[in-house]
Amino acid sequence: MTAPADLGPVEWIAIAFPGPALDPRIAPALATLVRSGTARLMDAVVVHRDADGGVRIAEVADEGEDGLDEVDGDVLELLSDEDLVGLATDLEPGTTALVLVWENLWAAGFAMDVRRAGGTLLAHDRVPQDDVERALRAALGREEAGV
Repeated sequence: MTAPADLGPVEWIAIAFPGPALDPRIAPALATLVRSGTARLMDAVVVHRDADGGVRIAEVADEGEDGLDEVDGDVLELLSDEDLVGLATDLEPGTTALVLVWENLWAAGFAMDVRRAGGTLLAHDRVPQDDVERALRAALGREEAGV
């Protein structure tokens, strides 16, 4: 296990999938992130909301999801049951969500250097993909126009 001072940034995501189970195509992509050392999985939870609105929450290891069992990481329970139930209320009936907590190993060295220099995280957010694509198209258009 990584010492707390050596941790890279830790994030969580929730990804919704239509239907009563996860799409098995997600497992190889997640396995690639873990095996390559890009990310360390710290928790993986599946949240089901059935057609009647009932909710079931389970660790990936308990679900037997195809391929995900090999990348299931530590069960640190960084998200509470309350957090997960809150996520479930946002799910459409008849959908399933994969909730992942991971350490960004690719950024661990930078994060350690920032902490050693006395730096602290001031803000963090993600730029939506649509915004990035729009900006890239605009930049390409300016480049093609010679601006």
